[in-house]
Amino acid sequence: MKRGKFTVLQNKELAPATFRMVLAGDTEAITAPGQFVNIALTGKFLRRPISVCDWNEAQLTLIYKVVGPGTAQMSQMVPGTELDLLTGLGNGYDLEKSGDKPLLIGGGVGIPPLYALAKKLIAQGKSPRAILGFNRKEEQFLTAEFRALGIAVSLTTVDGSLGIKGFVTDAMPQTGYTYLYTCGPAPMLRAIDEKAVTSGQFSFEERMGCGFGACMGCTCQTKYGSKRICREGPVLEREEILW
Repeated sequence: MKRGKFTVLQNKELAPATFRMVLAGDTEAITAPGQFVNIALTGKFLRRPISVCDWNEAQLTLIYKVVGPGTAQMSQMVPGTELDLLTGLGNGYDLEKSGDKPLLIGGGVGIPPLYALAKKLIAQGKSPRAILGFNRKEEQFLTAEFRALGIAVSLTTVDGSLGIKGFVTDAMPQTGYTYLYTCGPAPMLRAIDEKAVTSGQFSFEERMGCGFGACMGCTCQTKYGSKRICREGPVLEREEILW
């Protein structure tokens, strides 16, 4: 974990209530896709945890959805705004277990961390494919960016306005993938677990207090006892999760 000052370079709405924020700063502490940052906001006691969508040595990209006063405050920030961030939080995804043809499944704001994961897997010579789920066509984001990586992308929408009508599980193949990576709300993760045919890693969305393991406010039960989503997670192995 590292604390540092970051400067907003861009803060653009991608879809209704969904924004892309690009920040300039020291990203040295970010070492794996699936990690997150914790942002201090003026007038707010708790920081806001946001998954890392992408990063390089000097910039950080976040995609977030406005769901409360904290993220609403973020949506009004203009280029030049300075923010206090904790970076390098969480364990992130382990790429060594992917096999040659991993399957990536994301729902809503669970999609962004899978973008950096896809880039890393491709750089290793792997051939990932992705399933991205939304409620409706107007809410889609990052689909063009995923396809620009040269991977197959399947889309699902609950109302059928884009891609396959239904949930991400309706697009899951029964064969043809070597490993599974996913991120999204717990009901989606549980449904994926019931249909998956390989091992995998599941990244959990969870309300957090401190974001680095001190408050014990985001614990979940596993076969190996309680684990803190912010510290031992947010990524857990499929086989250890107790639903």
